[in-house]
Amino acid sequence: MLRSNIRPDRLTLPYVLKSVAGLVDCELGRVIHGVIAKTGIEFDSFVRVSLVDMYVKVESLGCALQVFDESPERNKLGSILLWNVLMNGCCKVGGLRKAKELFDAMPVRNVGSWNSLINGFMRDGEVDRARELFDCMPEKNVVSWTTMVTGYSQNGHHEKALSMFSQILEVGVKPNDLTVVSALSACAKVGALEAGVHIHKYLSSNGFRLNKAIGTALVDMYAKCGDVESASQVFGMTKEKDLRTWSVMIWGWAIHGCFQQAFEYFDKMKSKGFKPDGVVFLAILTACSHSGQVDKGLSFFDSMRLDYSIEPTTKHYALIVDLLGRAGRLDEALSFIKSMPLDPDIVIWGALFCACRAHKNTEIAEFASQRLLQLEPKHPGGYVFLSNIYAGVGRWEDVERVRTSMKNRGAEKDPGWSYIEVDSQVHRFVAGDRAHKRTAEIHQKLEEITRSARKQGYTPETEWVLHNIEEEEKEDALGSHSEKLALAFALISTSPKTTIRIVKNLRVCGDCHSMMKYVSRMNEREIILRDIKRFHHFKDGICSCGDYW
Repeated sequence: MLRSNIRPDRLTLPYVLKSVAGLVDCELGRVIHGVIAKTGIEFDSFVRVSLVDMYVKVESLGCALQVFDESPERNKLGSILLWNVLMNGCCKVGGLRKAKELFDAMPVRNVGSWNSLINGFMRDGEVDRARELFDCMPEKNVVSWTTMVTGYSQNGHHEKALSMFSQILEVGVKPNDLTVVSALSACAKVGALEAGVHIHKYLSSNGFRLNKAIGTALVDMYAKCGDVESASQVFGMTKEKDLRTWSVMIWGWAIHGCFQQAFEYFDKMKSKGFKPDGVVFLAILTACSHSGQVDKGLSFFDSMRLDYSIEPTTKHYALIVDLLGRAGRLDEALSFIKSMPLDPDIVIWGALFCACRAHKNTEIAEFASQRLLQLEPKHPGGYVFLSNIYAGVGRWEDVERVRTSMKNRGAEKDPGWSYIEVDSQVHRFVAGDRAHKRTAEIHQKLEEITRSARKQGYTPETEWVLHNIEEEEKEDALGSHSEKLALAFALISTSPKTTIRIVKNLRVCGDCHSMMKYVSRMNEREIILRDIKRFHHFKDGICSCGDYW
């Protein structure tokens, strides 16, 4: 256009600036800014906003502020877009204090101004300040509500995200696709199947289209809430599938231990013309690991590099270590780690650790522990894993030595918690919890099912307790695990024959796994437990994992 001697005007240059922002090319942006200055339209309000927006998106906040400060119209009532663009940019690059200063100094604000700052607080993890601002808004739109739902979910406040979504429906605001996807994500995180089904019904009765985003979110929700069959049904009904939709479904089959279905969908995906990426291979390797398909997993790992030119990440290597370790091939797993082209991280050493615990291999566990603690001296995983290993073989002096070292270095173990949804209400339990309003009934029920299970042959697996304490005290410690508390609460709060669904943030211990099997048979209940690794479906005294976990 320039070579043709056609002069760009105020309508041309904003689109040029938008392209510069898309390329994230700051130097090119300065050149275009020079062209704008020479054409004499630098102070056009439309161009001015585009300049600020461009500098914000190429992360040159200083230049954006300079253009803003030099704008003669910034204190006029019609300049609200200019203020909002700069404030939004400050929030995105972490300049929250400056964004707040701009917000306070604005000559006039609209709903977009409030939404930008709320989003900024949520991005920075300042959830309470975001809520205070939201409550003070003189006017709210669907973006305001969506920002709150999304922000709560991304900051781990999943119950609040679902509560906010319910309020949206109560006040009569129609959610948009992003609102729905964020709410479904919150359901998936805490295993809130009832809430997820309610959202699905709302979508069906209010004319929402099952597009890629919503279809994928529903598949993910059903799979992570323990209903993989419904996930499969939604997947079949979703006409607009992309690679993420396929990967979410394959992940669903994998974490439920349905390796044959995972392999089948992997082949179907390829037959539909989709080329697998690294995420899909993570899913298919997970399926192999949970089902003991060692040779198949190694074959997939080779295919990933040779057939698709995908370089494995540390996550892929960790899954191969996990695959070999679960199968008891610990020496092979260690050799694999030593031959890796990448430096092994704490996830890889952690995978080897878990295998050592299962197979009681103290020698390799100690070696892996040294490597893990060299990488992160304050990471609690190394200490906890090694304590577990020593406790499992009765080396109590070593247990205390490791725990003392852990305390001295300021490493703190993550507390175990479990979620359970009853009557559309999510309840959270932590290990040793006595804060629940029905705690007396819960502990009474727990004692009752433990006595009944003993009569059926259950023996508490006290080697899962890390302290050298009396056997009776060990059994009390096992009884306070969060998943057992959630189980007892479900038994006193739900009707007979109702499926019990529990979500746990850590790996389920062997004793709790054993107890779940006995309770599923004694109470004729199906119990679906999701831990950090996979799903366990307990029915008639048997777990779907086949005790291979």
